[in-house]
Amino acid sequence: MSRKLWAALGLIAGLGLSAAACSQPAPAGPPTPNDYAKDENWLCRPGRADACAADQTATVIQANGATSVETFKADPEAPIDCFYVYPTVSSDPGGNSDMTPDLPEKAVADQQFARFGQVCKLYAPSYRQVTIAALRKMMMGQAAAGDGELAYADVLAAWKDYMARDNLGRGVVLIGHSQGSRILLRLIKEEIDGKPAQKQIVSALILGMNTPVDPAKDSYGSLPLCRKTGQTGCVISYVSFRADSPPPATSKFFGKVAEPGMKAACVNPAALGGGSAPVESYFSDRTIMGTAMRPATVWARDVTVDTPYVELPGLVSAECVSKDGFDYLAVTVHPDNADPRADNIPGDLLVMGQPLKDWGLHLVDVNLTMGDLVSVVGEQSKAYAAAK
Repeated sequence: MSRKLWAALGLIAGLGLSAAACSQPAPAGPPTPNDYAKDENWLCRPGRADACAADQTATVIQANGATSVETFKADPEAPIDCFYVYPTVSSDPGGNSDMTPDLPEKAVADQQFARFGQVCKLYAPSYRQVTIAALRKMMMGQAAAGDGELAYADVLAAWKDYMARDNLGRGVVLIGHSQGSRILLRLIKEEIDGKPAQKQIVSALILGMNTPVDPAKDSYGSLPLCRKTGQTGCVISYVSFRADSPPPATSKFFGKVAEPGMKAACVNPAALGGGSAPVESYFSDRTIMGTAMRPATVWARDVTVDTPYVELPGLVSAECVSKDGFDYLAVTVHPDNADPRADNIPGDLLVMGQPLKDWGLHLVDVNLTMGDLVSVVGEQSKAYAAAK
């Protein structure tokens, strides 16, 4: 994804933004509801050549410089579904996006969701999200025209259509990032927790957003956090920071919640039970709008990458930490002078070359543990099928 797009995605992280925070009174007259029985209102659906059918082939670069190509094949007969709500990426000029997906919306589905096609059938509604333009206005002290209620209403309508028309009793994984995760937290609270649909939730991946949990119960509502392989009906959630650049003491964005007695959930997909572990990251090498998503240097000296993604085994590890009132996934890069690979990873939001520390590694929250997340969902799918 281009640096401009990633920077825009990072902007939203700091604003974090609850629907109420970015909402203003809607224009006179209610917006026309979306009809999700129309397939054109979906960014991704099974069996289509759409944003989620993008090539996920990766070049694997080992510490000694050896390379191999990891091919990718989606499973059209996957036994469960995945329902994805994408983060704030729309480049539309208004307060809310239209229903015509632009390049950023397609690109982020490629980045964050398409790889799950190995283990589930992919559903991702287009929705009239609060745009980057609306958030920029608010950052400049102007009234933001974004309507968070409209964004949620669209996702709710899409969820109801999916359950009525497509689900047919199948297990489903909820997947979101940033604004998408916030919407899913509300959807779980209002439409799933304690309702009949809860029995069909294989898991919920609430990424790049603070999920408030009761420390005594280790759960979001009645949905426990995922703490062991094959556990179903549970939640994986985290925000990511470099281990050597934790959330600033004054930060109000990520790693802590406002609810008294609650804390932000942190589940490491690479080590569900806790502790540090290498993460299976997939970083994009695809060029979009003229700029590739890569570190300041090449991925590895004397290595040419011809695939959309790059995997660097053993370069990055992560561990959930609770420190100074924050709970987050602490990410460590392990550079080695003898290792021809890059000594750092992308993911910081940079302003005039300097990282905004409140944002952490929000830009690559999902890329960091993508392989682990897909593996976890694969094991959950098997356990869900066995239980049925």
